[in-house]
Amino acid sequence: MPENEETTEQVAPETQQPEAAPEAESAKTDPWADPEAARKEIEKLRREAAKYRTKAGELEPLARKAKELEDAQKSEQERLAEQLRASEERAKAVQQRAVRAEVRALAADKFADPDDAHAFLNLDAFVGDDGDIDTDGIRNELGELLKRKPHLAKPSDSSPRPPRPDRSQGSSGNGNRSTSDPGAIFAGLMNQALQGR
Repeated sequence: MPENEETTEQVAPETQQPEAAPEAESAKTDPWADPEAARKEIEKLRREAAKYRTKAGELEPLARKAKELEDAQKSEQERLAEQLRASEERAKAVQQRAVRAEVRALAADKFADPDDAHAFLNLDAFVGDDGDIDTDGIRNELGELLKRKPHLAKPSDSSPRPPRPDRSQGSSGNGNRSTSDPGAIFAGLMNQALQGR
């Protein structure tokens, strides 16, 4: 209904134009020159402003709700992005563990310490785009590593073994061989001390 009022008011000034042509032309160019025209223009502008305030008041809750939904969606996207990053990091860590385990398994036969093998290799180079591990590439690199650093290799079986310690050899401090029982050793020492040796 307020739109109809505006329409009727807009028609009213047009009907007044033919009656007072010289004043209407000046009023048309400057509506504030005539106090009556200025009052009508002010009333028209007030009604128009009231209409826009009402519309703005009606639309404000909707705008607030849209902003909340946008923020909720944004935070949901951020949460999903964080989950994706964490999943990618976990997958990469699992791949690295799998490659290290494969390197250790393949190095166990030739390396003195299989853990040394993966320390000298770039493990990322052995993971394909599909996530598969290149075991042939690992074998080749381990062979090259042993050529560059032969000290990492297991000693050959023909090398002499170091002697194992034998406690029965050598003196026990008094020239007599004794048992390894601490009580017997103490009793022997006490007997020697009492006999004056």
